[in-house]
Amino acid sequence: MPIYENTLYPAPFFLPGGHAQTLYPALFRTLDLPACTVQRITTPDNDFLDVDFHYAILGYPRKRLVIVSHGLEGNSKRSYVKGMVRAFVRAGWDAAAWNFRGCSGAPNRTPYMYHSGSTEDLQCVVNFCAGKGYEEIVLVGFSMGGNQILKYLGDPVSKVHSSIQAAVAFSVPCDLIGAAKAMDRPSNSIYLKNFMRTLKDKIAQKHEVFPEFVDITNLNDLKTFKDFDEEYTAPWYGFKNAMEYWKESSSVQFLDKVRVPTLMVSARNDPFLWPTCYPTGQAHRSKSLYLETPADGGHIGFVRIADDDYYWSEIRAVEFVGQVMGLT
Repeated sequence: MPIYENTLYPAPFFLPGGHAQTLYPALFRTLDLPACTVQRITTPDNDFLDVDFHYAILGYPRKRLVIVSHGLEGNSKRSYVKGMVRAFVRAGWDAAAWNFRGCSGAPNRTPYMYHSGSTEDLQCVVNFCAGKGYEEIVLVGFSMGGNQILKYLGDPVSKVHSSIQAAVAFSVPCDLIGAAKAMDRPSNSIYLKNFMRTLKDKIAQKHEVFPEFVDITNLNDLKTFKDFDEEYTAPWYGFKNAMEYWKESSSVQFLDKVRVPTLMVSARNDPFLWPTCYPTGQAHRSKSLYLETPADGGHIGFVRIADDDYYWSEIRAVEFVGQVMGLT
């Protein structure tokens, strides 16, 4: 598929650079949505996932649904998730914004959390939604959520549900080894400290409930993603070490196998991404993967100032899905 390096995303003049475009929506964007219906899905291992359902016409679910996946340490209430939900609902879609394990505010039943390469919970959500009667489902994901979606769509082990019609992924760390290098940059220290703080808080909470399983002896010494993944993620999920976890969980290796129309958008000034996170070779070879790498946008930014309060990413996602599904 063609690669668009100069997608017409005009960044606001007052937000120069990737850091400003990343921080602005996180700090200043607020959105109110009508009340949603929260459903708790039981997973095969007897844990649960909380999903916020928003309906295009309240009380009258349709056959068309978007499933929205948040990023690392995010949740269904983040502004970027709510903005995407609102855009699709206004376009006539029902929407399901799901929370990774431990991200909905309620403690989970098992000691396990989530990780960049885990797709079983996404599959669980898709199956549940298809079981509700949705015949046309599209997936939209941000950052880690985007990596999970791309891995799910391309991994031969995945059983991609027949209802999946298209996907869109923004700001994707598709090469986790490279993304870890990017996060170790001094300029990213503020983000890394915040991620580590919330991750360590969750580990401490897990220890209170599962003290024999969750060892916190070295918790305060963990400073980087590598430290955290060596201590917890890798051993918990059967990887030898952080490097093996990153390698096997990176969606970049599965992109050649994606078979549904998929748009991947990553800004070239994204401070969280490494050059290896822009898979131009795979996009050139693929009949299904569309890659767009605008100069601006930051990480899950793509700020747009307009009366309708849509961000560029929301307009682009609805537009792409409508085009590939023949709705526009």
